[in-house]
Amino acid sequence: MSKSAGCCKRFLHYAFDYETPKTLVIPSLGVGFVFRFTQFLVVMYVVGYVCVVQKAYQDTDTVISTVTTKVKGFAFTNTSDTEPRFWDVADYIIPPQSDHSFFVLTNMVVTPKQVQSHCPELPSPSTTCVDDCNCVEGRSDPRGNGIQTGLCENYSTTARTCEVLSWCPLEIDTKLPEHALLVAAENFTVLIKNSITYPKFNFHRRNILPHVNSSYLKRCEFSRLTDPHCPIFRLKHIVSEAGEDFQDMAVKGGVLGILIDWSCDLDWWAGECLPKYSFRRLDNKHPVNNVAPGYNFRFAKYYKAADGEETRTLIKAYGIRFDVIVFGTVPVVADWFLVTCSRKRDLYSRHKTTHLTEDADSASVTDFSPSLSLMIFSTD
Repeated sequence: MSKSAGCCKRFLHYAFDYETPKTLVIPSLGVGFVFRFTQFLVVMYVVGYVCVVQKAYQDTDTVISTVTTKVKGFAFTNTSDTEPRFWDVADYIIPPQSDHSFFVLTNMVVTPKQVQSHCPELPSPSTTCVDDCNCVEGRSDPRGNGIQTGLCENYSTTARTCEVLSWCPLEIDTKLPEHALLVAAENFTVLIKNSITYPKFNFHRRNILPHVNSSYLKRCEFSRLTDPHCPIFRLKHIVSEAGEDFQDMAVKGGVLGILIDWSCDLDWWAGECLPKYSFRRLDNKHPVNNVAPGYNFRFAKYYKAADGEETRTLIKAYGIRFDVIVFGTVPVVADWFLVTCSRKRDLYSRHKTTHLTEDADSASVTDFSPSLSLMIFSTD
């Protein structure tokens, strides 16, 4: 046989010889135990970790939420620093509407009857002066209270400061009341209305549950033990569950979070998808280095006298800002949900399953699913 013919024969055998696996049975209990134990570990990993712990068979979605709040309560104040006054919700909720939060006024420093004029600046290392040479006309210090006129004036019998153009008399915010002005604010209540949706699964819920009616809302109050699904909360209890004392926090204010957790597992009954509430303080409260504590801001109320002069009352408001934070994820068995519960289940089912029909000459099948393309060609 020629050398070329031998090479051709070896090539044909290499290309067309049929090979089949051969199974060798080893009668060894030790080897068999190791083999079965390895199989057991693989099964336990797939079932226990992948399916049970990680729930890899599920699809998830993130919540989209909207929140509205309504605070109710009344207070009466009569202190040596302020005139007797009745307070309702229009007085202590500032501003009336806010996105996912609300502010309750608890303390304040009031500077009444301010007019635009010239007055000595409050004493500080940058404002004290000996004569006019120490003051620069037109200078504006962001930490100050106005624009310097270039004059050095007597602030008191012992101090001289640069004169400023400003709203006079200037605010002295160091005289903060030691106790909160609105001590009664701890008994105010807030109704929280929260609607959520998981758009991927067209799943909607409200924190006002289906069985709730108007008469129930008039008498219910949230309690973790007796009424955990009532959407009306007493402010004192919110602060207390966050580990704070309301009256202490009310002096200089702070920021509290009302957390609503909508994490649900739709593998089970969807009716058990209920909100879970928790509360915590969000602003920094360092026990040692407690610089610039609390929460405050300023606003003014403006008036115009009969002679046309404009005056204002400046209010430095201290209080508690409540931020409503909604979060959650929802998992479902993805394929089962799509082909059984979704509105487009017929469409999903048609594209998920492809049936092969063999023709006498050739058969080709194409699945036009967006995530899978399968083509089979066969010839007789």
